[in-house]
Amino acid sequence: MSTSSENTIRIYVMGSAYEVPRGLTIMNAMEHAGWRFTRGAGCRSGFCGACSTVYRHEGDYRLRFVLACQTEAEDGMYLVQLPFTPAPRVSYTLAELNPDENVLLQHYPEIARCVSCNTCTKACPQDIEVMDYVQAALRGDIAQTASLSFDCIQCGLCSMRCPADIKHYHMAQMARRIYGRYMSPITEHLEDRIAEIEKGVYEEELDALVKMTRSELEDIYAARVVE
Repeated sequence: MSTSSENTIRIYVMGSAYEVPRGLTIMNAMEHAGWRFTRGAGCRSGFCGACSTVYRHEGDYRLRFVLACQTEAEDGMYLVQLPFTPAPRVSYTLAELNPDENVLLQHYPEIARCVSCNTCTKACPQDIEVMDYVQAALRGDIAQTASLSFDCIQCGLCSMRCPADIKHYHMAQMARRIYGRYMSPITEHLEDRIAEIEKGVYEEELDALVKMTRSELEDIYAARVVE
């Protein structure tokens, strides 16, 4: 039975109950309960996808999928931390690929098993339209696959829930790599900037940044011009 007070909530981690303060992320709540992360923690407060977590609420059979560092713990959560998602990635050499419309299907033929159940999309903590980019891959539309999957952070929750055993995120990463190497238009002034870097134009500025204190770097970051 879940219990809560003004300042605490009760969560369940791997079957054991813990009272933790309100307002903590799932990751911080688990650490408060005494769990130590030796893997699956990643950047801890950013955007890396390492802390994929499955949970359900008491009395609710549905599984829910989130990133532990971004989601606030709730009273009555039953949590399972996943150290990794075992979805094999196909080996390939990007420079040797023929970027034709069948290349994704050739390397990841299981995408043809997609039954359009949309479970992958529902599992995505980034709200990416995963099923849509799988269908784009089936059509041979590499650019659309790359575009729709652009925000993927490789957490693997889509593949974990897929009844067809599709490796969505590995396939999408391949699409983005192909698009970047063979199909993406050259960015304006890119060659000029590369030449400047090779000549060491920015070395002095980089050396100054390396020598700055954390507070000085934070001040510069806060004062940056955002276009």
